[in-house]
Amino acid sequence: MLAKKLQRRTKIKAGIRSRVFGTPERPRLSVYRSNKDIYAQIIDDVHGKTLVAASSISLKDKATKTEKSILVGKALAEKATQAGITAVVFDRNGFLYHGRVKGLADGAREGGLQF
Repeated sequence: MLAKKLQRRTKIKAGIRSRVFGTPERPRLSVYRSNKDIYAQIIDDVHGKTLVAASSISLKDKATKTEKSILVGKALAEKATQAGITAVVFDRNGFLYHGRVKGLADGAREGGLQF
């Protein structure tokens, strides 16, 4: 079962990555969701550099995983605006756009990122 899930996500991820590419003007916002935490990075694919990153590991408050993902999205957007980034392309990394992934995207939009 686990191998099939990973194969499915890898196949979806390859399809997304063939279409989504980050440039210096509009970098890629990549999301990774583990069972416990959620991670997000803003990446310039031309130079292969991570410009900004945020994760739920640093959050110590008692909140649900979805609430934490919204906070991570807002923190990422705040760091991005400080770095001069206003627009990104969203890379959901093979995960369904639902729940925590959607919460992170909504938090980033509330924080001022456009995608």
